[in-house]
Amino acid sequence: MTTTEAYAGTRARDARPEVVALADAFATRFPEIAIRVPSAATAPYRYDRGTAPRVESPISDDEHGPLVALPGTPEQVQDVVRLAAEFGVSVVTRGAGSGLSGGASARPDQLVVSTERLNRILEVAPLDEVAVVEPGVINAALNEHVAPFGLFYAPDPASFEISSIGGNIATNAGGLRCAKYGVTRESVLGLDVVLADGSLVSVGHRSIKGVTGLDLTSLFVGSEGVLGIVVRATVRLRPIPVARQTVTAFFESTPAGASGLAAITRSSVRPSVVEFFDEPSLTGIDAFSGSGLRRRGASLILVELDGYGIAEQAHDLTVALEAVGGTVRVESDEDGAALWELRRHGRGFTEPQWFVGEDIAVPKSRLAEVYARFAEVEQRYDVAISAVSHAGDGNLHPAITRPIGDADPADRPAELDEAATELVRIALGVGGTVSGEHGVGTVKLDWAALELSDRNRAAQRALKAALDPTGLFNPGKAI
Repeated sequence: MTTTEAYAGTRARDARPEVVALADAFATRFPEIAIRVPSAATAPYRYDRGTAPRVESPISDDEHGPLVALPGTPEQVQDVVRLAAEFGVSVVTRGAGSGLSGGASARPDQLVVSTERLNRILEVAPLDEVAVVEPGVINAALNEHVAPFGLFYAPDPASFEISSIGGNIATNAGGLRCAKYGVTRESVLGLDVVLADGSLVSVGHRSIKGVTGLDLTSLFVGSEGVLGIVVRATVRLRPIPVARQTVTAFFESTPAGASGLAAITRSSVRPSVVEFFDEPSLTGIDAFSGSGLRRRGASLILVELDGYGIAEQAHDLTVALEAVGGTVRVESDEDGAALWELRRHGRGFTEPQWFVGEDIAVPKSRLAEVYARFAEVEQRYDVAISAVSHAGDGNLHPAITRPIGDADPADRPAELDEAATELVRIALGVGGTVSGEHGVGTVKLDWAALELSDRNRAAQRALKAALDPTGLFNPGKAI
């Protein structure tokens, strides 16, 4: 079947002429590049995980998706970009689609460039402690590959089992281990990037140190696909710690636990992970997963220690947390693994809920103050709020909910978004930010405007215009 024949059912009804022409051009000029023509089958490419329709309003069988290109080499990415520019079709780059802010969402009149076939681990250099990878490599797959060398890749977003390195780079993803190892930016040394004119540039370096020129690597990390398409990354690896240990500290209330976090900072121990669960989060995890966390206390600090002297670290941390009222336990390996599984996958709803998820971050010394403000927001907007936090770096993930009950699921109350905006204002008021690790995408554009000055945003747009003067890449996102 030719591309034109494949379009027979959609050309008149849905497909834009320029998109049809672009698809035909792929077929005639670059037949080696796999494409998927707009159809119901490509409808999922319109969304990322954060913007996909919920169960109560699934994607319609009649919904028309975008044109999708699946290049298999950097050179094919260059061809795709040049062809899209020629036909005036804007480009949305997509990794695994696990993003939560709409950064990879696409309209039917756009071209989605999927990196799923750019999935090779090109090199592992144990003595340099680096790997060179393509953007479609899954985070967990990289760690599985480098483990025999005694190394690991530190960034570990909760979606590490399904998210791609390219997507992690696009959003400067964080995760649980940020407390010790930093976000993705701290693990990216160099990038190969296809720009809007189809040229391929290399930025950064292979060495740990490197200060020649402006830091363009950091500019591309977290740029959410608006500046270029990453086709290769040189990433930093670290030695697998000789030991890891999970420590729990339960407290009698959310305020007590949130205040207890300061004891970790005051101690000499530097955990790799510090997570905090408030009381409604523990209750919700138990209801959804059948666990018994709430029986052990009303809030939880969940800690992972790593490295040498693990027993001494655990002892010192126990002393510090018991001194502020925590009921502390050094967990067995089996129980620790179960707790981390609950942290990553234990949240959910037992009944249909309207839901807004957030990703605010604040100075970690202000976490307790932010948690204390939840009650007034709940009362003002008639919502429920719970939050699990990457407490080691002040990154909260509030869940704002209201039961749907017998109401129409599509009749989503405005109060949910108003409550979310109020939490954003609270975070900004204590020196925080609207996004700690999920990016801005489309979902947080209005909130970003609350944080960034007009001059700041103008400077960002000037950078975008310098690298992408025609606005080819991911228009309407991030900035």
